[in-house]
Amino acid sequence: MKFIADEGVDAQIVSKLRSEGYDVLYIAEFDAGVSDDDILKFANEDDRILITRDKDFGELVFRQQFSI
Repeated sequence: MKFIADEGVDAQIVSKLRSEGYDVLYIAEFDAGVSDDDILKFANEDDRILITRDKDFGELVFRQQFSI
């Protein structure tokens, strides 16, 4: 299972998932400040499950019918 963790996610969560063998990309480690649109696009293209605390993603997905 592959995940992408938004920069607002606690690093301890990312570390725990990685220690359990999960493939986790952490936005804070490689592209802090990237737009929510770009994160969703990458998650969709790379078949990753998004982990976030940001409610703006709900707006993108449901109200704007952004495809994931």
